[in-house]
Amino acid sequence: MQSPWQRPRPHEAEMAGPFPPDLHDQRHLRLKAGLLLVWALVSFVATYFARDLQFLVMGGWPLGYWIAAQGAVLVFIAIVVIYGWAMNRFERQDAQDAKRLSASAQALPADDHRRAEAVPPHG
Repeated sequence: MQSPWQRPRPHEAEMAGPFPPDLHDQRHLRLKAGLLLVWALVSFVATYFARDLQFLVMGGWPLGYWIAAQGAVLVFIAIVVIYGWAMNRFERQDAQDAKRLSASAQALPADDHRRAEAVPPHG
């Protein structure tokens, strides 16, 4: 039951659907998998073997210090920057593909418009 001071919401707002399919295409999944792999390697593998890597010295300090003190944080920041850059690039590519698809659909005769609309903008 709805209280009297709440505004009624339209029925469509409650019918939230799944994520858009373009967030789950192969490019996005490969990007996410690669960045997750880098995150796991830096978080778990590099810190697990940090003691074994103490013979590597950078700037007068052992590699384990660099991984713990700054290396992991810098890698995490790089992951965020790479993800943002790649998503912007994917959006630009999708916009160009959609523009190209709409331009080719306008150039088709009237009976071919149905076939052009059936083709999704990304694969």
